[in-house]
Amino acid sequence: MKKAHNFRELKIWKESMILVKKVYQITSELPMDEKFGLVSQINRCAISIPSNIAENSGRTTEKEFLHFLNIAISSSYELETQLLLIEDIFQIQTKSILMELEALQKMIGAFKRILKTEK
Repeated sequence: MKKAHNFRELKIWKESMILVKKVYQITSELPMDEKFGLVSQINRCAISIPSNIAENSGRTTEKEFLHFLNIAISSSYELETQLLLIEDIFQIQTKSILMELEALQKMIGAFKRILKTEK
């Protein structure tokens, strides 16, 4: 049986919400001609992380919860790649947000391990 999780109380959700705001700040620095390309893709990726954490908190089993955490962490790796690209292509500094993203990835991984041991 799944233990109830209030996503608003989860540190991984709170940290990912902060990250989304920072990503939006960075993407606002990209050229306008990237609005429907890289900007849109990066923003959707960032939003996917807290959205999947929130969505999975309402699932009925730990297995389903873990599945959506896997989607969230996969989105974080996609976001990492895109942030590296904008640093390389547009010379926009992303090091600090990449460090925060790495910390979030570790938190999600740790949370997954906790859930697996609670089964």
